[in-house]
Amino acid sequence: MSWTKLTLAFFLLIPASWTRVSRLNAAIDLAAESYAKTEYEQSIANHLVLIDEFGYASPALDFNLGLSHHYAEKLDEAAGYYDKASIAPDKILASFAFNQGGVLLGNKKEYEPALNKFKSALIQDPTNEVARYNYELLSRWMQRDEDRKNEDQNKPEPSDFAKRKKAEADRLVEQFRFKDALNLMNDALQQDETVAAYQDFITSLQEITEIDEQ
Repeated sequence: MSWTKLTLAFFLLIPASWTRVSRLNAAIDLAAESYAKTEYEQSIANHLVLIDEFGYASPALDFNLGLSHHYAEKLDEAAGYYDKASIAPDKILASFAFNQGGVLLGNKKEYEPALNKFKSALIQDPTNEVARYNYELLSRWMQRDEDRKNEDQNKPEPSDFAKRKKAEADRLVEQFRFKDALNLMNDALQQDETVAAYQDFITSLQEITEIDEQ
C-alpha cells in the first residue's frame, strides 16, 4: 500500500469516530432534557438508549435512572438503580444514592432499613444535610413510636367505674363543657388509678382548656 493510500485510510476513520461522539453527546443531552422537563417515562427511555446503543455506563447514569424511575412511580426499578449508584467511587454521588434508597424504604414503612440507608449516606458524605435531616427525623419518630407502644402496653385496663366516668366526660364534651369534663376525669383518677387508661383523653382536655382560658 502506498503512502497516499495509508494517509487516505487514516483520515477516513476519523469522521466515523466523530460521528459516534456527536451522536453520544446528543443522546446525553436528550436524556438530560427529558428529565428536566419532568417527562420521566421518556427520560427512562432516553437514558436506556445510552446503555443499549452506546454501551455507556456510569454510576451517575444509574442514579439518573433511579430518579427517573422513582418519579415515574416505578419504585422497585428505582431501588435497584439507587443500589448500583451507591457503590460509586464518588462519595457524594454514593451518599445521595443511599439517601434516595432510604426515602423509598421509608415510604414503604420499612423504617429500620431506611434508617440504615440514611446512616450509610452520612458515612459516605457527612456534609449531606438532606440525609442528616432524614436520619434525625426518622430516628426521633421511631423513638417516639417506641415510647407510645410502651405506654400503651403499660396502660391499665379501665374498670367499670373508669368506663362510666369516661362516658360522662364524653357527654360533657358533646356540650363543649371541656373544663367540666377535665375536672370530672381528674377527680375520677384520684378515686381509681385505672382511669389512667384514658390519659390521652385527659391530656387533650387539658390542652383545650388551656386554649380556652387564654
